[in-house]
Amino acid sequence: MDALRKNRAMHRVAVLALDGVVPFELGIPARIFGAALAPSGEPLYDIATCSLDGRPVRAHADFSITVEHDASLLASADTVVIPPSHALDTLRNGGALPDDLRAALASVRPGTRLVAICTGAFVLAAAGLLDRRPATTHWGEADLLRRLFTGVRVDPDVLYVDDGDVLTSAGVTAGIDLCLHLVRRDHGSGVAGQVARLCVTPPWRDGGQAQYIPRPVPEDRPGGLAATRAWALERLGDPLTLADLAAHAGLSVRTFTRNFRAETGVSPGQWLAGQRLDLARRLLEATDLPVDTVARRAGFGTGTALRQRFRASLGVPPQAYRRTFRPTAA
Repeated sequence: MDALRKNRAMHRVAVLALDGVVPFELGIPARIFGAALAPSGEPLYDIATCSLDGRPVRAHADFSITVEHDASLLASADTVVIPPSHALDTLRNGGALPDDLRAALASVRPGTRLVAICTGAFVLAAAGLLDRRPATTHWGEADLLRRLFTGVRVDPDVLYVDDGDVLTSAGVTAGIDLCLHLVRRDHGSGVAGQVARLCVTPPWRDGGQAQYIPRPVPEDRPGGLAATRAWALERLGDPLTLADLAAHAGLSVRTFTRNFRAETGVSPGQWLAGQRLDLARRLLEATDLPVDTVARRAGFGTGTALRQRFRASLGVPPQAYRRTFRPTAA
């Protein structure tokens, strides 16, 4: 602990390693904050890792991790980071925090910045620290977080959420995005850019997690309108109207709309827009077709309309989406 006190002015980052911790995410704070240097070359952060009892922790891998400190470190920290752990399944099943973990979090000073990477958000939520706050986590766990902790305003689409003194990120590399954001917030874009270059990572990424969530065309539900949905899927590039769909089904528009929502849970317009977006994504991932051609084949008409829809739904333009998921494209 003496080493931690050598520079009172230095911002202290304490990383809490729990049993089952994911090694990659555990190393993100030390790598990003540790690369942040003042113009004189002095480090801007003092980073230390602890476990609840100071003993080694089992990683979510075939090795254990030795740490230098126990949870008393948290009481002197300016920022506390909680990486994801696969040993806290009790939280994912609606259970309470273990007593030793609850006590450790209670020792954190008021005003200390709390950061959760990926499913570390479940720890903060179970401690009541995300009540009535916006937060995110890995897209695959977002629905569970929302169901278990109804007071949390979960946003599954973003890479991270900055709510002042409490911040949460999506999975894996979104933890890098969040830590770079904190460096930028603390010391400006110049320092954050230097860290990003040193770590060979983008200083920021466009969009959010929505672009990484798989959205396969769902298996069609049985029902009287299944044939009409199949017919529409073969004609997504055509200017289909609600009247066209109803006519194919041999129903009035009103009856068709009511029956369609009963079978799919969405309106015909919402379903059609979702299918067209899915088709555009597949074309961008699997072909080198120009964006305007993709837009026509997917039923958006123009490249401008497709770009607007991608921005609204996925947070990135089609070209950026293609670079992410088809990096060899020209």
